[in-house]
Amino acid sequence: MSLLGIIKIALKSLTRNKTRTFLTMLGIIIGVAAVIAMLAIGQGAKKIVEDQVNSMGTNVIMVSSNFMSQQSNVRQAQGGGNLINIDDVNAVNSEIDGVLYTSPVYNSWGQLKYENKNWRSGITGVGVDYFLIRGITAVEGDLFYNSDVENGTKVCVIGKTVADNLFGDIDPVDKIIRIRNIPFTVKGVMNSKGENVMGMDQDDIVLAPYSTVETRLLGGRWRFMTMMVSAESKDRIQVVQQDILNLLQSRHRGTTSEEFMVRTQTDVAETASSVSDTMTVLLASIAGISLLVGGIGIMNIMLVSVTERIKEIGIRMAVGAHKRDVLMQFIIEAVTISILGGILGILLGLGATSLVGKYMQWSVTVTSFSIFLSVGFSCAIGIFFGWYPARKAANLDLIDALRYE
Repeated sequence: MSLLGIIKIALKSLTRNKTRTFLTMLGIIIGVAAVIAMLAIGQGAKKIVEDQVNSMGTNVIMVSSNFMSQQSNVRQAQGGGNLINIDDVNAVNSEIDGVLYTSPVYNSWGQLKYENKNWRSGITGVGVDYFLIRGITAVEGDLFYNSDVENGTKVCVIGKTVADNLFGDIDPVDKIIRIRNIPFTVKGVMNSKGENVMGMDQDDIVLAPYSTVETRLLGGRWRFMTMMVSAESKDRIQVVQQDILNLLQSRHRGTTSEEFMVRTQTDVAETASSVSDTMTVLLASIAGISLLVGGIGIMNIMLVSVTERIKEIGIRMAVGAHKRDVLMQFIIEAVTISILGGILGILLGLGATSLVGKYMQWSVTVTSFSIFLSVGFSCAIGIFFGWYPARKAANLDLIDALRYE
């Protein structure tokens, strides 16, 4: 019998009981839709992470003391845990080839007040190069200058979140806010950065000259300085990273490489991307179980179908059908159910993905890979789980099949 004839017989058998055929492919439909939706959510999360890492700045290297090292714990006990100082920042800027910008960074928190409004926010002391490293511009007013850093001027620039909560519709430029009850003049409002890779709002921040933060806000408190560096190009990042580590060790006698953390933007991106990829695989694996269950459903229904059609199979074999014809017919039926289920699953998956993105405000990205993977897997499921029932049908004894009631 020709392949076309076998396909026609298989399709006729499937359309004979449309409800059962649809219920058989339901597991495949749900499985394919789940895989597409889960991979779309995972890819969307990965893109968010990449965008957030890029918002950190260009070719960024972050330098700090590593307080997790054993030697650093000893230094902390001796009162010398924080190794990095402003001289180190100046040395990195002047002595290492490939460094474009450097800035010291003091991170702190504090209560902000404007008239009768209060807001608690992050307060960061930085140099003017910090704006260039992070790609920060002023959408209102202006940024502070080197002269403000040198003179320890009580000025600041604020993020959009701070501006919205303290000022609302009022123009914040040149207004006086109190940071820990110390008056600061707002010079400008920064461009929005959104959330970082840790989910923290990068616009809920106040930037002030590091010299002012050090003397006015931190005072005699324990001060933890970090350093932010921008390399000239991506090709130079690893070389600059190692040169910074070597320079810090040479400037601080008796220290080891473990006492400093010199992390690049790439390191952060790879770590975040690895977590995102792991979550995507887990989500897709869970969704893949639905496909497996759908395949088992196909096998069960096909076995029932073989039992119901034993006499029909016997008659076909009696009039000249070969075992391979019967085998091919049942495999085609199983694969057809899988393919149709896969197509409907794609449509359902695209619809579910669109709804998730629209109503839950999640970033979703459907890739052609996820579609081909789902359909390919559903076809494989059909062949794998359709083989046994098809083989059972093809191996029926002709006499027993004709006598079956």
